[in-house]
Amino acid sequence: MIVEDNPADVRLIREALKMMDPPVNIHVAHDGEQALQFLRRQGPHTRAPAPALVFLDLNLPRANARELLREMKGDEQLRPIAVVVLTTSDVDTDVRDAYRLHANCYVRKPADLDSFLSAVRTTAHFWLNVACVAPDAQPETLK
Repeated sequence: MIVEDNPADVRLIREALKMMDPPVNIHVAHDGEQALQFLRRQGPHTRAPAPALVFLDLNLPRANARELLREMKGDEQLRPIAVVVLTTSDVDTDVRDAYRLHANCYVRKPADLDSFLSAVRTTAHFWLNVACVAPDAQPETLK
């Protein structure tokens, strides 16, 4: 899942993820409130699949990334979902806040295109294909 309000960044992240093997399904939310509705299967998202990974921009309209992280990591059903903060911010307090709120990792968006695509692909590959999640901590819908 991509939680990002910048259409250009959504397009680039999609492009990077299209190259994943095995292929991944991508869902997009443009703000924290929309993401939370999707994750909790509310409103038009009652049949939404549970994502295994969320790329989360730090600066979002409406419910911001910090609020979304707090909600996700405070919810037993959403807590196992890996959250990667993917942002342009290089402010130390942003990094500390993200980890304090239990983000799984913090990745700064590289400025050049190839590095950006590589960072997204490498991060997604790690969380989806390399990292192991405890079987008893993972909701059935995430397996």
